[in-house]
Amino acid sequence: MHGREGERGSTLLDVVVGSALMIVVFVGIVGAFRLAVDVVSNNKARAGAIALANERLEYIRSLSYNSVGTVSGIPSGTIPQSESVALNDVNYTRRTFIDYEDDAGDGTGAADTNHIPEDFKAAKVSVSWTTRQGTRTITMVTRLTPPTGVETSVPGGTISIQAADATGQAVQDAQVRIVNAGVSPAVDLTTYTDTAGNASIVGAPAGAGYQITVSKSGYSSAQTYSASSTNTNPTPAHLGVALNQTTASTFAIDTLGSLNVQSFTPIARATSTEPFSNANVIASSTNITVASGVAQLTSGGGSGYPSAGMLISIPLSTTTMQSWRTFTWVGAQPASTNILFRFYDSSGTSLIPDAQIPGNAAGLSAASIDLSNVSTSTYLALAVHATLTTSNASNTPSIDSWAISNDSGPLSLSNLAFTMQGAKTIGSGPSGPVYKYNQAQSTGAPGSVTISNVEYDSYTLSVASATGYDISSSCSTQPVVVAPSASVTTLLYVSPHTTNSLLVDVKNAAGAAIPNASVHVYRAIAPASNTTILADSCGQSFFTNMASGTSGSGNAYSISVSAAGYTTYTSTTVNVSGTSRLSVILN
Repeated sequence: MHGREGERGSTLLDVVVGSALMIVVFVGIVGAFRLAVDVVSNNKARAGAIALANERLEYIRSLSYNSVGTVSGIPSGTIPQSESVALNDVNYTRRTFIDYEDDAGDGTGAADTNHIPEDFKAAKVSVSWTTRQGTRTITMVTRLTPPTGVETSVPGGTISIQAADATGQAVQDAQVRIVNAGVSPAVDLTTYTDTAGNASIVGAPAGAGYQITVSKSGYSSAQTYSASSTNTNPTPAHLGVALNQTTASTFAIDTLGSLNVQSFTPIARATSTEPFSNANVIASSTNITVASGVAQLTSGGGSGYPSAGMLISIPLSTTTMQSWRTFTWVGAQPASTNILFRFYDSSGTSLIPDAQIPGNAAGLSAASIDLSNVSTSTYLALAVHATLTTSNASNTPSIDSWAISNDSGPLSLSNLAFTMQGAKTIGSGPSGPVYKYNQAQSTGAPGSVTISNVEYDSYTLSVASATGYDISSSCSTQPVVVAPSASVTTLLYVSPHTTNSLLVDVKNAAGAAIPNASVHVYRAIAPASNTTILADSCGQSFFTNMASGTSGSGNAYSISVSAAGYTTYTSTTVNVSGTSRLSVILN
């Protein structure tokens, strides 16, 4: 039977499009349903939070004025500062903060006309709960005045705290915790700074030992410190409050940064020598025999030696190449014989241009050939072509050995232990300054460690002699400055430890390193010394295996540091004792 003209069935495309439309519709319906559920749930939770806040405020209003206060708060009372409350299957955190307020109507602070800053009490109740979208909070505030309307002086003083960042700007919403178990009633309260970075507590009981801690999420923290056997003069010390006096203090906090430290062995000179004990280093050869440590023309027996022969080495390279240095060789060229060397790329077919090895195209025969201009980025490996010729069949030139030197490195060094010490101090003791940050660290198995939550400061990294190493260069130069929110990387290059060493870093007046500066350290007094080392790319020169010498012993070293465009720096009082450092500024 034939179907009627124009009729057709559903195609796969129709099914796919129809299914996609249905999915879009149902996803929209599900999303709308979830949103409706969230709105209803949040409205229900919000209603519960409002009820809990109102309940607390009504309770506060029911108390006598003198009874309104929080446990360990200022003013003190029986109301918990923080508590967990469950209502209608929702878990809430209810926080109550009560303090004295200074009404501007009669002047504030020293300008208060009746000299009573405790004009009224303010109660703030915050209720928080957690939803899928995060934490939500509602806050209610009420004011409580003395029942007679007459202000009454409170036996205490005022604590005024300011939070500022590294530039001196106010830090808003910083948490300020005030603790003092030595006053009655004991104090342990938490408040927050206002838009001006200030937090004031009026009516604090008079006494010493107020411990202050200022912090904020994502920021460093600052605090007062108590005296101890190691920190006999803490700075800042715990605060004291005097009757009817204001104790003010500023605490500096700012956003945290990070410091990545990587450890390496330094760039070192390496030499690859070939004694021709076998033919393993030869990629190909013509008319060449290698035997008994000698490469020479192949003897033809009664016919003598051929007029020419060539050998091509396998490519020579290292995985950590920094620069090529020299090619040297030892051999013999009897009368009527000659040896010429040419250098090719790793394929052995492309000649290194004369611009990098002068005379390479014609061939070189000098005992030492300079390779320092060969680009390692273009030629990470070199193949040596040696052409041996003779015009006397009875004689052959010979090569006993050759050597190529290069600078290679640096190599990553695992598990380097180091100490990281900031410049900020929190006091002093019998051993000198007490530093806020002074911790042992390690670069671990990868030879790299990232130290998170680092406070803005200048940090000095040091390596103990027990590790068997000395820092021979540090990029960037030390101390390492970590600014707020900064992520800083510093590279530590270490060399084998010696009893006395000197690390000199050279900078300009702006603090930038000066590479290739000439650093000359010398001394005429026995044991005499006279060494010049060019500063590396980080502006540092490292002198090792030195004899000790100090001004106090009358045998200090002298130094002369120069660089193009700068005034030469000189000093005759460079002290070297143990692991020593010197920072030189060139103008």
